[in-house]
Amino acid sequence: MRFRNYDNLRLFNIVARHMSLTAAAEELHLTKGAVSYQIARLEEELGFSVFMRRHRGIDLTDKGRRLWHVSQAAFNALEREISVLRETDPSRITIGLSTYLASRWLSPRLMGFLSEHPKIALRLQPLVELIDLRGTTIDMVIRWGRGEWTDLTNELLFACPAFPIVGSYYANRIDELGLQATLPELPLLQDREGSVAWYDWHQAAGLPYVSTRNDLIIPDPNVRVQAVIDGQGAALGDHLIAQELSGGRLFRTSQVELTQYGYHLAYPAEALENPAIKAFRDWILNAAEEHVSLC
Repeated sequence: MRFRNYDNLRLFNIVARHMSLTAAAEELHLTKGAVSYQIARLEEELGFSVFMRRHRGIDLTDKGRRLWHVSQAAFNALEREISVLRETDPSRITIGLSTYLASRWLSPRLMGFLSEHPKIALRLQPLVELIDLRGTTIDMVIRWGRGEWTDLTNELLFACPAFPIVGSYYANRIDELGLQATLPELPLLQDREGSVAWYDWHQAAGLPYVSTRNDLIIPDPNVRVQAVIDGQGAALGDHLIAQELSGGRLFRTSQVELTQYGYHLAYPAEALENPAIKAFRDWILNAAEEHVSLC
């Protein structure tokens, strides 16, 4: 019997990308119950389960994982072909990244790329959160983290270990009381809901992490850095804020670093079929290798 429920197959892809019914429901503007019901209908039509229900969430079954990879590639191919049919200019490429990285690392180096490739039109799209590239005009993104995303091909640009930073108020408190004694009163600024970066740092430092504490979520790294300077709490920073550290606007609170964190170039594997995208990929990997000593 022919498969017909492609709407629910796309819904399945969104759930699989988030690995969360709740997050998928928020993206789709549906209730969690409605998403769960549509997944059940999809499994009924397929004749096999795509998710395993666990106590703390869901996980893909073996067949579900195979279906996700195949359907994801198919949807990506379809959207790329639609873009071609719309006569998009293949020499015009869009890179999504935070303004933090764009201003502190990429912008000073862009003239080199533009000089080497004068016929390629480059657009930098500010991003503050993880997004699904499908259905967007973004060709590549630069993400900060451990590089464990499964929705795109990931290549490490450069490792940039993260460490805790505070402003002058909390720096003085830490000088008086010590870091461990100050932590319970120190708001931890997060980049997104569900981020594990602070948990990872506490593990590396051998300190207990209280997940129920009242933390502040600030997706934009530039705003997060300014919030730390203004005394709103602590954030995880990296060596791209060297100027603020040397100028006494920010203070490092510990020598413990998250060495597995860094900046990654992420893109659909098929994107490299576009010569302009491949040219940018090759250039930025080379630029990162030349300047890796910055971190």
